[in-house]
Amino acid sequence: MIRSAVLSSVALLALAACNAPESANTPDAKASETVAPAVVADAASATVLTPLGYGPLKIGMTQAEVDAAVGLPPANAAEAEPSECRYYHPPRAPAGMLVMVENGILTRLTATKDATVKTEDGVGVGYDGEQLKARYGAAATVTPHKYQGAPSAYVTLWPGKPQLQGAYVTDPTARGLVYEIGQDGKVAFIHAGGPSIQNVEGCS
Repeated sequence: MIRSAVLSSVALLALAACNAPESANTPDAKASETVAPAVVADAASATVLTPLGYGPLKIGMTQAEVDAAVGLPPANAAEAEPSECRYYHPPRAPAGMLVMVENGILTRLTATKDATVKTEDGVGVGYDGEQLKARYGAAATVTPHKYQGAPSAYVTLWPGKPQLQGAYVTDPTARGLVYEIGQDGKVAFIHAGGPSIQNVEGCS
């Protein structure tokens, strides 16, 4: 009798175990497996300066979207009319990063001497200019600096659009990079975004 009771209890426990949900196969469990890599990928992309932007800053955003992402512009920039050009460092942007907003639209990001951000290729401010030229070769256009002699220069890239290399680009949908090399032969500035990256005097 006792043996039968024990066997019945074991059978009931086994049946319960078979009917229990397998957490590893549930949609929630599978979702958690895919969320973690996505978050890591987003975190990694947030630290890279690309022709499309940097982290929450995307070329083509409105002034209001820029403000929401990185804070309001300082008073001297905020005083400009929305139809004018604003070129400034937002309070929550990375150190050494400037945003350019033209006619209320984000058109360019610039990494300056204090910036630690880098491009997808690992190039940052301070990178050797000759190595940069060798690295990109014919994929880039090298032009003399407007105000400084060699080795100062501009190294311009329009990734994925070789037809734009060597020309002054006006297409508002174009996205590229300009590495500005200083007199010390090192990258002094990196401009990312639309045609405004070709401006040699900031807003002009």
